[in-house]
Amino acid sequence: MSRASEGRLSELAHLTLAALKKGDAVVDLRSDRLVLAEIKAALTDFFNLDDALDAKVRRKIASLSRRVPEGSNEWDVLHRQYLEEEKRKLGR
Repeated sequence: MSRASEGRLSELAHLTLAALKKGDAVVDLRSDRLVLAEIKAALTDFFNLDDALDAKVRRKIASLSRRVPEGSNEWDVLHRQYLEEEKRKLGR
């Protein structure tokens, strides 16, 4: 489940489209509605991947031989470290 609401995705898509239209690199965009739909799909995929990585990292922390309480400094450090590892594996 994406952390971004439909309204937030729409807002981000519109901002992205406006930025694309300002740039010189994009000469001819198809209809705005099609481009917005593609941008929303890409954003949704991005947020879903982040959610999946977060879940994987949480499972990894939970599987440690010692219990690390969520919200503790150690948990935060491990979460950040493992998340960066997973992102590096994906080239992000």
